[in-house]
Amino acid sequence: MSKIGYARVSSKEQNLDRQLEALQSVSKVFSDKASGQSTERPQLQAMLDYLREGDIVIVTELDRLGRNNKDLTEIMNAIQQKGATLEVLNLPSMNGIEDENLRRLINNLVVELYKYQA
Repeated sequence: MSKIGYARVSSKEQNLDRQLEALQSVSKVFSDKASGQSTERPQLQAMLDYLREGDIVIVTELDRLGRNNKDLTEIMNAIQQKGATLEVLNLPSMNGIEDENLRRLINNLVVELYKYQA
């Protein structure tokens, strides 16, 4: 199990430092300087390709993954299909859950909630 970070800012002029500082404890970080309007982001795709079963994807905020429910649902499904889970640092209810079964249950619930809202 590895902790994999993903950071994103919307434009090349913006700074990733705050997010990267929050992701210091991860094994590997993928970062994009691109709008969240599309899921066609090189490092997002690289991160999804890199994931292995049991990995934990860590983002500082859920909107770093995507800007709308449809995109978030697709990305969260892709993480789930790899057997990995998601931890969002500004959602303390998910932060630090070590039990793999509980982590998967919470991730499944979150994915289902986003599908329902989409």
